[in-house]
Amino acid sequence: MSRRNRRWYTSVEKSEMWDRWQQGESLNAIARAFETSHSAIAKNFARFGGFRPPDRQRSRLALTLSQREEISRGIVGGLSLRTIARQLGRAPSTVSREINRNGGLKRYRANTADEAAWCRAHRPKPCKLAGNLPLQRIIASKLQCHWSPDQIAGWLKKAYAGNEKLQVSHETIYRSLFIQARGVLKRELLQHLRTRRVMRYPQKTSLKGQGKGQIADAVSIRERPASVEDRAVPGHWEGDLICGSNNSFIATLVERQTRYVMLAKVPGKETEAVINALIKQAKKLPNELYQSLTWDRGKEMADHQRFTLDTDIQVYFCDPHSPWQRGSNENTNRLLRQYLPKGTNLSIHSQAKLNAIARQLNERPRKTLGYETPAERFNACVASIG
Repeated sequence: MSRRNRRWYTSVEKSEMWDRWQQGESLNAIARAFETSHSAIAKNFARFGGFRPPDRQRSRLALTLSQREEISRGIVGGLSLRTIARQLGRAPSTVSREINRNGGLKRYRANTADEAAWCRAHRPKPCKLAGNLPLQRIIASKLQCHWSPDQIAGWLKKAYAGNEKLQVSHETIYRSLFIQARGVLKRELLQHLRTRRVMRYPQKTSLKGQGKGQIADAVSIRERPASVEDRAVPGHWEGDLICGSNNSFIATLVERQTRYVMLAKVPGKETEAVINALIKQAKKLPNELYQSLTWDRGKEMADHQRFTLDTDIQVYFCDPHSPWQRGSNENTNRLLRQYLPKGTNLSIHSQAKLNAIARQLNERPRKTLGYETPAERFNACVASIG
């Protein structure tokens, strides 16, 4: 059986690959453009964890090719090392080392020496986490608690404000996870990331366009008070259903100001079941902390008037195909997929289990809250009305 020859790519081709990748092209599309296999392209990106390696640059202190050619001409002309160094404006020891490490006076060649210097200079910069075992342990423990690298970095900056050795950027954490050649964070920690990906993918726009039923007597989000819109006061929530296999669903609720999360187990998507579950959840909170609910136009909220009648909570409905109008809820639903993956049966989770998941989310620091936790913010609201 014939064996396919390995193809080597030029720096220009590699640069074009990364350009296409960062523009959002798929691996298959890039592979077709370079007439190679999907796996070959994937390996090239996986080697760097999906992060584009920086373009290599020569140090301003290094000898240039023209200077090496001048050294070569000086040797042929019988000039002394000090004379050559004086012409270059360099120290004699620099010229001496350059010649000795590249074959000596008889074998020195400018082009060969320049290529060898370029290869020798290819040394990766050490990662900040390398050798910092205390910081590695802290990051690993927080990852195991399902904290995101961004949350970890923000919390470290706040918790260890006076100790830069225990602070690191979220990019460094991601790179240390995705680029295993660094040998800093164990590969097993990848399973604790929300996406469980093994390398960075470029951001892509996801356009959701599922049709929504008509809701009778729906109050538009455009009629929602300005104090709700600017998150000036607590007590205004966003809600949605997330679905799983076997026709299973969970209602998700997020308080707009504090990002506090509540989850409700629902037996089905029928409006009666959803409204009953939402009424039960609403009665767990003080009236001051549950004044309005913003939902999309799903048919599960067709009986919204019964919800309002039983709870005195006004329901507002988003415009069709406008999930960004419930931005806090949409973001929370993505976070929840770390605990409740798509395609799994959500009905197996008890209400107690859902409460535990919500508690974990509420105890994770959020960048939008200055790395405070939703629980801290919400408890402060509860205390203020007590």
